[in-house]
Amino acid sequence: MKLSCLQENLNRGLSLVGRTAAVRTTLPITNNVLLATDQGRLKLVATNLELAVSCWLGAKVEEEGTVTIPAKLLTEFVGSLPPDKIDLALTPKGKTLSLKCARFEARINGVEAKEFPPVPKIDDGIVTKIELSALKQAVSQVVFAAAANEARPVLTGVNAEFEGKTLTLVAADGFRLAVHKLPLAKAVEQKCVVIIPARTMAEVSRLASDQDEMVEIRVNEQKSQILFQFKDAEIVSQLVMGTFPQYSQLIPQSSDTRVTVDVSQFLRATKTASIFARDGSGIVRLIINPGNEITPGKLSISARAEEVGDDTGEIDAIVQGDEAKIAFNGKYLTDLLSMLKEEQVALEVTTPSSPGVFKPVGSDNYLHVIMPMFVQW
Repeated sequence: MKLSCLQENLNRGLSLVGRTAAVRTTLPITNNVLLATDQGRLKLVATNLELAVSCWLGAKVEEEGTVTIPAKLLTEFVGSLPPDKIDLALTPKGKTLSLKCARFEARINGVEAKEFPPVPKIDDGIVTKIELSALKQAVSQVVFAAAANEARPVLTGVNAEFEGKTLTLVAADGFRLAVHKLPLAKAVEQKCVVIIPARTMAEVSRLASDQDEMVEIRVNEQKSQILFQFKDAEIVSQLVMGTFPQYSQLIPQSSDTRVTVDVSQFLRATKTASIFARDGSGIVRLIINPGNEITPGKLSISARAEEVGDDTGEIDAIVQGDEAKIAFNGKYLTDLLSMLKEEQVALEVTTPSSPGVFKPVGSDNYLHVIMPMFVQW
């Protein structure tokens, strides 16, 4: 192997794939990143056996070749170099990579590429395309609601339902539920439901910010693997086996009270209350008061901790229906409000013990359900 490329391109490529390289593993080769020449470009690949990320960089290739190099070491070294041309060359024995950039030079011992786990090919199953900006927004609105612990593996993923020209993404952790519907640029011929690991979706969102145009999605016939194909990168991931809960049963179909408020004001008041809620089981109380012909409606956001004190914030609101009270985990409220791009959000409430339903105003493709916390009013 003998080639040259720009430091900023190699640094960007390593940052894209490097996070996927395994840190704690029983297979040391997965700590490495694969470098290979591919049709006049440099291909970088990293995998942790569940997820593989590949990207292609522009390069001037003089000799073909391939090698694997410790990902962390290579990423840190390349990141420390000046923005200049980097020359890469393999020693005749093919295990040591020589790098030269400006007045810097290094030799890094690697492992032969034949030891590196092969990246699965997905040629069968369903194929569709989706607009990247829409996918990135959808992922950002659901992925944080997936469960962090492995007690129920299906909840650690995002349920993806491909049907016709619609993709529905759903995540839940037992305390909250996020549902986002988005259009497909290419309809699927048959309905397909799979559970994609939340980490895979987070990586897809990260790559989407660095790409443009469309992304192609493929799910294999066995529904065990999924491929996201970008312009200059791809992600192949194992899917979570199992059946996602019937989430539609958790969404209240009616409400007694609907309150519409400014997102930024609601977020500020929630963050302020959360300071006190930290010592009070994280509980943030909401009291909804309808207005009259003279005064607008109000939403009161409060928290109290016996040994610390209490806090109350009030914001103007448009209230439809009766006075209502409900309490939520402050972190769940903050997570949701921090992610919303819309200026206003509506909260629909039935009773203090029923789930609260949040819907961004002006958007009918997203809703978020949070289970209430039981408190003494």
